[in-house]
Formats: sequence, C-alpha cells, structure tokens
Amino acid sequence: MSLNPFGKALERLQYDFRSLARPNQLPPPGDWAIWLLLAGRRFGKTFAGAQWVRANVESGLARRIALVAPTAADCRDVVVSAILENSPPSNRPLWQPSLRSLAWPNGAQALAFSAEEPERIRGYGFEIAWCDELCAWGRNADATWDQLQFTMSRDRRPRVCVSTTPKTIPLLQKLLKRDDIVVTRGRTQDNAANLSKQFIESITARYAGMRLGRQELDAEVLLDVENALWTRDMIDQARKPHFVPAMERIVVAVDPSGTGGAGDGGDAVGIIVAGKGTDDGRAYVLADRTIKASPESWGRRAVAAYHEFSADRIVAERNFGGAMVEHVLRTVDRNIPYKEVSASRGKAQRAEPVAALYEQGKVTHIGDLTALEDQMVAMTSQGYQGDGSPDRVDALVWALTELMVNSARPQFIFGGIEPRSDLEIARHAFNTDHYH
Repeated sequence: MSLNPFGKALERLQYDFRSLARPNQLPPPGDWAIWLLLAGRRFGKTFAGAQWVRANVESGLARRIALVAPTAADCRDVVVSAILENSPPSNRPLWQPSLRSLAWPNGAQALAFSAEEPERIRGYGFEIAWCDELCAWGRNADATWDQLQFTMSRDRRPRVCVSTTPKTIPLLQKLLKRDDIVVTRGRTQDNAANLSKQFIESITARYAGMRLGRQELDAEVLLDVENALWTRDMIDQARKPHFVPAMERIVVAVDPSGTGGAGDGGDAVGIIVAGKGTDDGRAYVLADRTIKASPESWGRRAVAAYHEFSADRIVAERNFGGAMVEHVLRTVDRNIPYKEVSASRGKAQRAEPVAALYEQGKVTHIGDLTALEDQMVAMTSQGYQGDGSPDRVDALVWALTELMVNSARPQFIFGGIEPRSDLEIARHAFNTDHYH
C-alpha cells in the first residue's frame, strides 16, 4: 500500500503502540532473556505480545520469529489474528495457512506452532519467540518449552515474550526462579476502561477473593504448600454461596500476641468470629477482626465484635499473659462472658480436627477472609510455613474447636472426674460398662 506523507503520518499516529498502551503493557528495559507478562483475563496480554512482535520486526531486530500457543487453533485465531489486527495496513504481514507462516514486506517471517506437537519445532532457528498462555499448554508444556529453547540460536541474545494468566504448573515455577527473567504483573481491573461495567461488576461479585478470581483476575500465583492442612480447593468449597441460617451459637475467639502493640514489631492479635448454624450444625466463619494494636485497642475490638454479632462468649488462649487477656477484656466490659482455653498440644495438632471439618464440607466462609485464608494454606502438619505468626488461624482453630470439636465430643463421666483428652476418653470407655 502506497501512502502520501500525510497518510503515513496519520497511520503512524493511529498505530503508535506506545501511545496506545498502558505502562505495564510495554516491554521492560534492560538485558533480559524472558519477559513474563503475568496478567489476569482481559488485561490486554495478547495486544501487548502482538505489538512486541511487530516492534521487533519493524525495527529490523528480528527476522525469524516463533509463535507458540496451546493449540493450532489458538495460534491462528488468537496470536496470528492479533498481529494482523494490530499491524498498520502499509506493513501488514501475509498469513499463509498451509505454511503456518506470517510474512512481512521486509522479509521477516513468523512460524506458528502449538503445544499439541512439540516435535514440530525441531530444526528451526529463531531470534525471538512469543509464547501465549503458557500455563494452558497442558501435559506437553515442558517438552514444548525445551524444544523452543533449542531453536533460539539466530541471535547472540534471543528473547522470549511469555504472556499468560498464571496457574500452578511446574514450568511457570521454574521460569520464576530464573535470573534472566523480568516479570510484569497486571490485573483485569487495569483494563477497566476498555471493558464493560457490567462485566467488571459481575466477575468481581462472583469471583473476588476466591482462588479462581485471585488467579484469573488478579494474576496471583497461588501455590499449595506441601503437606498443608488446608488447600485452596478446600477453601474455595467453603466460600461457595450458602444460605446463612440463624445461629445456634456464636463465639469470638482471641489469639493474643503477648506483645505491647503496633509499634513493637510483634505479631497481630487474632480475632475471629464464628457461629454454629441451626440448619445442620454447619459452622460459619463470620468475620476476621484481627488487629495489630495495643491491648486496649484489641480489647475494644474483640468486645465490639462480641456485641456486633450478639455472641455467646469470648474464647481466648491463656498461654500468653495468663489472666492478662481476661483483664483486658473485662476492662472494656466487666460483664463479658469469657472462657479461657489452654494449649496442651502444638498448633498443627490443634488445627488438624478443624481442617477435617473443612474436608467434610462442614464450614462456610462468609465475606472477605482473604488474609485468614492465606494463613490457612501455609499451615502444615509440620508447622506454619508462612511469614510471622499464624494469629488468624490460631483464633479460627479456637473458635471452631469451641463450636464444633468440643461440642461433638461425648462427655464421659467416670468416678466424678470428667476426662479431658481423647486418650482418657478411650481408656474410660474401655474400662467401664457404665458411662454417660
């Protein structure tokens, strides 16, 4: 296509990528080998990848390009189509389906491949590659990536652009550990100006806070910790919409930190509100009021939660501070019903029966409990693997133990003494014919 000077200037303006793109859609500066564009759905990853290929071709930096997508149809309908759509008419490449080839007027050529057939990448030599939706490459992801690396040999510094919504796959985890990678992160919300308001509102209402939403919309790489007591899937099941009945009981559980307040570098005070429904005895985690503050402040917050939810009592661990916790709470409200609990076992052992309730589908999460849930998936059978202290999880465990675990335990009375441990219960049940 031949254009007069005015037409050329107009076309340059219309297709000027840098004036159209947001900052996090532009390739990063520096000497990198892999640009990982890790972004949520509808962020504009495809637009950014297509424009990166176009810029390399038009500048003469690349003449041999590999285009790789999950399937052949994806490569044709998404990757190739994006390049064609975002190229100016005067320099638009020619798509030759039978050759799987895009050919530019300046002689540059891009070949289309899919993760369905990793072996087809053999034998070529490329300067750059665009890998789209790498986390959807399936069981051939590693083989496809490995074959592509052998072809990146036509330049002293070949470069790869990887545009993908994250999923927990080994290949992504390996790439994130490389020293020659630059990661750009983006959220669906970043592109809100180009998306319908109804779309944003509907997906936010349905998926916000859930694992799927945090992965697909916010592009978070959510990994399940090995031997974790809770998995993301278990928590997603707990977050499914559920009719919330009247509560048979509600408790506010407090896990004190044993530190002075927000400025001393100590841990937060876990404050969790939970109830037991009148439906089928299901537990409902109603609120997380955890705070890092002075005793006066966290005491007021716990008592406020007690009144807000019309709770039956406040349950608090005595291991830190002993009577101090009760004193703090009664200073705020001297008539507060209070129960002191003591940890005779480790955190993980106390958490296991509560995690079992989640496995059995007996717990529902109400509202935004993201911070609590992030701690939950870091609690393993060997202890807590997250940062700091699992203050929120500890409070959750005390709350659900009070509501569900202890209430479900048969109360054996033997010789006027109520046995406290599971082992004692088993012994008394075996040694007597008369217990109730």
